[in-house]
Amino acid sequence: MDRGDEGISGIRLKLDQSTMDDQYHHHNQLSVDWRGRYNNKHGGMKAAAFVLGLQTFEIMAIAAVGNNLITYVINEMHFSLSQSANIVTNFIGTIFLLSLLGGFLSDSYLGSFWTMLIFGFVELSGFILLSVQAHLPQLKPPQCDMMKENCQEAKGVKALIFFAALYLVALGSGCVKPNIISHGADQFNKEDPKSSKRLSTYFNAAYFAFSLGELIALTVLVWVQTRSGMDVGFGLSAAAMAMGLFSLICGTLLYSNKPPRGSIFTPFAQVFVAAFLKRKQISPTNAEILHGNFQNITTLANFSTAHKNHLVHTDKFRFLDKACIKAQQGASMIKESPWRLCTVTQVEQVKIILSVIPIFACTIIFNTILAQLQTFSVQQGSAMDNRLTNNFRVPPASLQSIPYMFLIFVVPLYETVFVPLARKITGKESGITPLQRIGAGLFIATFSMVAAALVENKRRVSAVESNKTLSIFWITPQFLIFGLSEMLTAVGMIEFFYKQSLDGMQSFLTAMTYCSYSFGFYLSSLLVSLVNKITSRYSSFGGGWLSENDLNDDRLDLFYWLLAALSVVNFLNYLFWSNWYSYNPSLNSSSGEDLENVNSSKHIGADTVIP
Repeated sequence: MDRGDEGISGIRLKLDQSTMDDQYHHHNQLSVDWRGRYNNKHGGMKAAAFVLGLQTFEIMAIAAVGNNLITYVINEMHFSLSQSANIVTNFIGTIFLLSLLGGFLSDSYLGSFWTMLIFGFVELSGFILLSVQAHLPQLKPPQCDMMKENCQEAKGVKALIFFAALYLVALGSGCVKPNIISHGADQFNKEDPKSSKRLSTYFNAAYFAFSLGELIALTVLVWVQTRSGMDVGFGLSAAAMAMGLFSLICGTLLYSNKPPRGSIFTPFAQVFVAAFLKRKQISPTNAEILHGNFQNITTLANFSTAHKNHLVHTDKFRFLDKACIKAQQGASMIKESPWRLCTVTQVEQVKIILSVIPIFACTIIFNTILAQLQTFSVQQGSAMDNRLTNNFRVPPASLQSIPYMFLIFVVPLYETVFVPLARKITGKESGITPLQRIGAGLFIATFSMVAAALVENKRRVSAVESNKTLSIFWITPQFLIFGLSEMLTAVGMIEFFYKQSLDGMQSFLTAMTYCSYSFGFYLSSLLVSLVNKITSRYSSFGGGWLSENDLNDDRLDLFYWLLAALSVVNFLNYLFWSNWYSYNPSLNSSSGEDLENVNSSKHIGADTVIP
């Protein structure tokens, strides 16, 4: 037998070792129609349009509640300013934290369509219960002016109904959100270059739908809440959610559905267990002997497509490679269970999760800044002159519509002007890489807090020293700056996480982007409490920066400066981790660019983060 025959025999041996794994992996690559039949003709932008309908209506419903919730909690439930801010941030944080549950259920057991449908109705029931409580006086504390009287806050059954309704909305919205993005993105084939290009367009379209929903919520629905009462406003949120579910159901016959693959955590657990059991083994310097390593055989013309979805071996976290070392007894291999022997692809999937955690962590401060725009900035607007004309007043919560008015025009310009221009320069399908987009957003976010601090200082000085009330439009810059920042960071995060080479985990990875929002809002609550506790010790009047219900007695401007400083430190931290991160392409790269990089070097540099 010559060396060529030996090489082919070696390849066949490697293929035989992972036949069962490959059949399972290939099975989960296929898409099915609404009857469960494997069908590659469904999907496309037409199907994704129905998902975008749900995106628009769902964000319309939840934004109308979340962005004006602090006013309702203070004026109707009679909680203090700091308590109310924490209730709102904890509510929104819980929504995003529960997105992990939605992603897990979708990828493991239900599929994205059924997860959205089931939990969409859970969210709808929460809106209805909020509307009923807001409508019936006996379910709320007695009416009272929090600025002038010592009001009785909601307790007992009234508080129970309020929080039950609130967290039904949180559970439903949290499980729906990641699946909206992933189900829409699943309508496009990442392996097809043309379809992959449309996928990038879809992410921008999804953010446009998000901005449109936010704009309608923060203008029309918030205006209705202010004029007609929160009971009518909550009712309109319920109606909007019902319309979103109707849009989702209308696209049923067109969807390309990814079938669930069973517990997505089992393969990860197997890697850690196998690596621990073989912790005393020495990691081989030659990666070719690792179980299921196909890195050097991708040039074969007859290589089965079922094997082309494997990940290439990388040198990071090499202690995990021990999970791929095959046990030997004499000259023969020992047959081992999946809990003692894993494939290179399994190990590389775990490495990807570990590699994206620092990127994920760097977006938490960004979302802490977002929390201020939905809480303290609304109260900031309440302390300003909100008259547009003699007969019309701008609801403070509607200030958050300003960036979305701006983005309704900016997002299409970004897609039609900036992306094609940048694509010619960089050669990237999305113009700039998602990591570059995230970094630009994090940098710009700092200036939002700088603007907020300067304006709050001016407002406070005018109110305390001159007894003058500034116009509410003075706080427009902080919303506009953050709107641009959010467009860059939010879409960059979603595209970055979705495009990771983890088949069958798109919903869960998308949920990680929302989980960042959760940690950001929880951090906001922690910061408020911590800042109050620390500053009250050194305050001459005994109160902290944010301890009073009157902003004229607080020092919100100093809190904004603190967040601006944290944002600068966070951006510098992001620069380090984004440079450290490396992208692991699967062996099915449509362009072939990644495979060339792999064959020339085992390390993929930061400039090849996304193909």
